[in-house]
Amino acid sequence: LPVCPRQLPAAGGRSAGGGGGGGGGGGVWMEALALGRAPPGWRRPAGSAFPVLSILLSAFLLRAPPAVGYFARLPRSFRLTQDSLKIVGSSHFPVSVYVMLHQKSPHVLCVTQQLRNTELVDPSFQWHGPKGKIISENSTAQVTSTGSLIFQNFEESMSGVYTCFLEYRPTVEEVVKNLQLKYIVYAYRDPHFYYQFTARYHAAPCNSIYNISFERKLLQILSKLVLDLSCEVSLLKSECHRIKMQRAGLQNELFFTFSVSSIDTDKGRKPCTDHNCETSKRLSKAKNLIERFFNQQVEALGKRVEPLPEIYYIEGTLQMIWINRCFPGYGINSLKHPRCPECCVVCSPGSYNPRDGIHCFQCNSSLVFGAKACI
Repeated sequence: LPVCPRQLPAAGGRSAGGGGGGGGGGGVWMEALALGRAPPGWRRPAGSAFPVLSILLSAFLLRAPPAVGYFARLPRSFRLTQDSLKIVGSSHFPVSVYVMLHQKSPHVLCVTQQLRNTELVDPSFQWHGPKGKIISENSTAQVTSTGSLIFQNFEESMSGVYTCFLEYRPTVEEVVKNLQLKYIVYAYRDPHFYYQFTARYHAAPCNSIYNISFERKLLQILSKLVLDLSCEVSLLKSECHRIKMQRAGLQNELFFTFSVSSIDTDKGRKPCTDHNCETSKRLSKAKNLIERFFNQQVEALGKRVEPLPEIYYIEGTLQMIWINRCFPGYGINSLKHPRCPECCVVCSPGSYNPRDGIHCFQCNSSLVFGAKACI
């Protein structure tokens, strides 16, 4: 099948193909489309009805919900319970601790679960991290009077093994006991997850300027639909194909692939603490809006008594998948990190992630946390 991949032209520009009925600049065409009328000097072909889409889009936009917030502090499946805000150690194995990047950590206690509810006589606590002994006056890590370790603004480079040396007497009469507790502290961050949609439209000839103008207008409307949710729509691919239909001859179809993702609001905005501000909730609302928008196109076309327009959505072709991505140096591994199964956790020594995938790959020469290259 012939394929005509295209990039969207700049606003007001002309199609490189320029065929399929001629016409003025893209800007004039968009204005006419938005107002539901034909551009100057253009005679609508029989059966063409772009205003159907324009009217539907305008009505749909009026029902878009208000903004619900900006920033998700925790991934969609990771919920800090009351117990996990205070983490106890084990004398048998290192305990994993997960701290969101640039956030305050839970309280890491220098006791086991058994000792937590036991009186300790003359306890003495001493913490050591990747860079040596931790003092209570440290600006990034604080040791409380009861021996708890707290990170104030956790950085990726602070990931590593932390050890607490505890000395105490079970009773006044007994001798001093020593206990060594190890913790592996990992930086983590939210995945850059997003929805990817595909949809097909019956189209004008593949070299027609009307297809390009329609693509641009459709993306503008989809972007406005989700803007109040702090989400954005990005065109990933657009192709025009000629399709041989059974008993219907050849027809042209546009194949759209676009993504809906959360806008990066880490910079310059106050983090949102409302439950509705979670990235997954906002994306879910954006997904529902887009699905409803395409369903209403089908309903609008079903009520028409005139011939179908030349460009229209093909019912049942909207498909959606959920995609996770991590920043380089981070990965998702529910087996290794069952307490944070959908977090992008910093890659451990012996592994690395050079790109925005979700896996930390093995690399025996990697000796640091968060490696982005195997060197």
